[in-house]
Amino acid sequence: MRIIVVGAGSIGNRHHRNLLSLGVQSTLCPYREFASLKAAKRFQAGGYDAMVIATATQVRTELIEICAQLGMPFYVEKPLAYDPGTLAKIMAIAKPVAERSMVGFMMRYHPAFRALAQMDLSDIYSFSFLVGHDVRQWRPNWSFSKSYASRADGGGVLLDLCHELDMAKTLFPQLAVTGTSSLGHADFPGVDFASRVVLAGDPSVTGVTGVAEMDYLSPVSLRRVLLRGLDKVVRFDFIAGDYVVDDGHSRNRLSLAHDRNDMFLAALRDFVALVAGAATSDVEHLPRLDMAEPSCAAIATAWGARKFEGTVKREFK
Repeated sequence: MRIIVVGAGSIGNRHHRNLLSLGVQSTLCPYREFASLKAAKRFQAGGYDAMVIATATQVRTELIEICAQLGMPFYVEKPLAYDPGTLAKIMAIAKPVAERSMVGFMMRYHPAFRALAQMDLSDIYSFSFLVGHDVRQWRPNWSFSKSYASRADGGGVLLDLCHELDMAKTLFPQLAVTGTSSLGHADFPGVDFASRVVLAGDPSVTGVTGVAEMDYLSPVSLRRVLLRGLDKVVRFDFIAGDYVVDDGHSRNRLSLAHDRNDMFLAALRDFVALVAGAATSDVEHLPRLDMAEPSCAAIATAWGARKFEGTVKREFK
């Protein structure tokens, strides 16, 4: 099998290396070399079976259209789109290959999330999914102002760290986004540095509400889940690797070994299986494109619903 990875940034390089480790013939290609249908046809003529799209969000639609025209399944990084209109266009365009394509919601493969997906959550009445990290420390030689993250269209923390919203929507599919409160920055108009997304449902049919929160500001890296239920409280700390389920009588601490790259590998294994027409893994919520649309829609809705409540006073270079 041969797969072309379009986008030569850090995530594109990770996917390229992981595909090679899975025995796939992978070619890493910068976006500018693959920005036209003519180029796509040339690569197809070279025998490529699928594409991994690891570009900036705002240029993915044209690549997905190329894939659909060529009947080529694709793995696209999250978020799929940041407004409902573009999302609807993408889903319509991609329909011929949607059942063989995937969205990069790799947190669905985290053993802690899989543990949550296997629990009975019918008693849960309140939840919080939280992620925070000082974006200035993102990686060596990182410049926020020169990155995709600083763009008003396609940047910002809600889109960048949208796994929390995906996890919340996946576990509680009956809920919808009802509002988003954000903090901005005077030097980066339209870019959210902290966002709090509220999810709720019809009060006559559901008894749960919750939030998904993400920020570029926390001096301590955070990734936590808190579920409060009538029968139990679930406290998961993804950074510390501490996973506790407490029913008020006993405290059960789960042992969930984890290596971050395992999630990326597991997702790509399933994508390779989809491309080959083989069976996928037993992951509870396969992020196949056609099945991931509700999360993609929640992300686009939340981004469009942002209400900037204040500004952050911190220097970002």
